[in-house]
Amino acid sequence: MKKIFVGFALAALSASSFAANTHGPAGCGLGTEVVFRDANEWHEHVLAATTNGTSGNQTFGITSGTLGCQDAGGPLAADVNSFIDANLEQIAADTARGDGETLQALAEVIGIEQADQPHFKAQMQANFDTLFPGEQTTSGQTYNGVVTVMAKDAALSKYLG
Repeated sequence: MKKIFVGFALAALSASSFAANTHGPAGCGLGTEVVFRDANEWHEHVLAATTNGTSGNQTFGITSGTLGCQDAGGPLAADVNSFIDANLEQIAADTARGDGETLQALAEVIGIEQADQPHFKAQMQANFDTLFPGEQTTSGQTYNGVVTVMAKDAALSKYLG
């Protein structure tokens, strides 16, 4: 029973971290969109986040694109940011080498065509310092770096929404 609870808690935290990336301090979900719609005080944000995380509606909202959990309109799909967040260290290692399963998977999540994937990998490696500016680089910084590198490249800019 304890393992099930821990697993549920980790899943809820994972969903909450995705939702909080672009949807404010409480993340997306029923608590934010309906119950505490105009939350301004810290305790309202806490209650909204608790409602979002404990009722399971945040996971539903992320999966279905409802309850304020739809893509926030970034140049790449929301699942790209989630993928980077979940695989940041391995992406850094693969990017330094210019190849690897995780870098390949990132290209596929972005939607890079097979013919452009070697160029994508080469550009990611050549711009490693843009993607990973320091030891404490966050997934958001890496995401922004990927967008920046792709935007400056004629062959890759077509993949930006």
